[in-house]
Amino acid sequence: MTKISELQHEIEKINERNKRVEGDKAWETSYSRRLLLTIFTYLAVGFYLSSIGIPNPWLNAVIPSIAFMLSTLTLPFFKKFWLENIYKK
Repeated sequence: MTKISELQHEIEKINERNKRVEGDKAWETSYSRRLLLTIFTYLAVGFYLSSIGIPNPWLNAVIPSIAFMLSTLTLPFFKKFWLENIYKK
């Protein structure tokens, strides 16, 4: 391979990686992901509470699910604060 073709190949690899990273970041911050995690949290807590015999397990599973959803909505605020005030590189 010539030097130029090696560089082009490296640039293509970097561009592919960047697309993959951008997609991962978009998924991590998407409302679709947050909604799915909230639903899965609700189901997991509901089944757990049912299995240990808690009265009204599906109603009681709402609170942890909402708390989880609220925590995911506040994380960007805390991340920004942390980056600006604590991380400071």
